[in-house]
Amino acid sequence: MRYDLDDLRLFLHIVTEGSITAGAHRMHLSLPSASARVRSLEHHAGVPLLIRGRRGVRPTPAGTTLARHARDVLAQTARLESAVASYTRSPAAPLTLLAGGSAMHRLVPQALVSFLRAHPDVDVTVRESRTPETVRLLGDGEADLGVVLDDEARDCGLRMEPLGDDSLVVIGQAGGITAGRTSLAYREVAEHPLVGLDAGSSLRRWIEKHLGPHAPVARYRTTVADLGVLVALAAAGVGLAVVPRRAIDPHQPLAVCELADPWARRHHLLAWGVKDRVSSTATAALAEHLRNSALSEPSSRTAHPDPMDRRP
Repeated sequence: MRYDLDDLRLFLHIVTEGSITAGAHRMHLSLPSASARVRSLEHHAGVPLLIRGRRGVRPTPAGTTLARHARDVLAQTARLESAVASYTRSPAAPLTLLAGGSAMHRLVPQALVSFLRAHPDVDVTVRESRTPETVRLLGDGEADLGVVLDDEARDCGLRMEPLGDDSLVVIGQAGGITAGRTSLAYREVAEHPLVGLDAGSSLRRWIEKHLGPHAPVARYRTTVADLGVLVALAAAGVGLAVVPRRAIDPHQPLAVCELADPWARRHHLLAWGVKDRVSSTATAALAEHLRNSALSEPSSRTAHPDPMDRRP
């Protein structure tokens, strides 16, 4: 039996997110289209692949097997594209990848490790860059790929695709002042001592931009340059912190609250530069490693699954 690669990517997104709705969003598909693809996959396989429940979906044993082999197939496809790319591109011309501080924490490093190991003849220049600058450089042909935020990259004319959730949450010491709370507005967070990223960091500047001129005055006990250090400080009870959910180690003891402000809901997009050169195959391979890295990250489940996810 043959499976379409996009259908396999969709299925992996659904399994990872625990929701057909969320999986469709990550593939930029409508829910009816995604549901139809899942039904087609199940018809093709001859067995149910998902169990629909009130809180979303989970894979059947057959679905778990399909997801495992789908990851292998997509990884092998990336390696195949890499093997061809090594003959079509000069090692002297590195790819250029731009991303904000949140993506630089785990998503980009993980993708780089797997890509550089699989592509010994391709070099990559990586630089932290805020979304507006990344969009400009991609549009000017000065970069190959960028990880950008959806709200700052709309209608920019670049080729883009969903990459993953990057919503913000509030974290603090387990059993601390946020114990028993599931959601906090930023104005409440700012009433407590905070720890944060340096003022020049892309995440800190993004937050301050959305807070606007009437933002509550916050007391920062300290600021640091690294998200991992910031999470560790919050876990130790030094202060509350606002961080991307994906920056949190699920095994680390932390109190985690949703950030209730609408601007806290955000998503990463993978954006392509306008370059038209022989590096396009290598660029596609790097993009695939970024997709795989995003798929492997812990992600939040959909809070309110669409009713179509619960069909028998």
